[in-house]
Order: sequence, then structure tokens, then C-alpha cells
Amino acid sequence: MMKGMGNMMKQVQEMQAKMAKMQDELAEKIVEGHAGGDMVSVKVNGKHEVKSVVISKDVVDPNDIEMLQDLVHAAINDAMRKADEMVKSEMSAITGGMNIPGLSGLM
Repeated sequence: MMKGMGNMMKQVQEMQAKMAKMQDELAEKIVEGHAGGDMVSVKVNGKHEVKSVVISKDVVDPNDIEMLQDLVHAAINDAMRKADEMVKSEMSAITGGMNIPGLSGLM
């Protein structure tokens, strides 16, 4: 019984090491969200940090700031959704598809 517990602890430690490495790698992986037919694009890393926002001059209208705000908002949400998908995919590769309570909160 103790040997089984030792193996399990070793597996948990290996998974923790893999997760730490994955978190470092996610900081380097970039996804891009778009809105308004690419008039606004946002790049986000796997840690959900916005890395860049690009706005086409064609969408900048001083008389319609609300539309620009909506496009930026939509592009950020698109990028965040893609970042979530990337994180879930990476996490699944480490956990073998097991849904382990509490691990999703580590990202």
C-alpha cells in the first residue's frame, strides 16, 4: 500500500513539473482575436495577457466612438476565448483528458 502511495506522489510531482513548464510555455504562445472583418485585432498570450491591439484607421470615426469600443471589446473576447481553448488543450495533454478539480484554477 505504501509503495502505491509513493508512486502516486511521484506522478503528482511529475504532473506539477509539467504544469509549471506548460505555464511558462503558455506565456510565449500567442493567439489572435478579430472583429469587424479584421478592422480590429488583439493578440493575447496563454496567460490571458493582452500583448497588442491593432486598429485599422478605416474604423476610427470620432463621431462613432461606441462602434470602435464595441469592436475592441469583441476582438478581446474572441482572443480570450481562443486563449481558453489553447489552455484547455495544453492542460488535457498533461492530464490525459482527466478533469481534475482545482487544476483549471491554476491557469
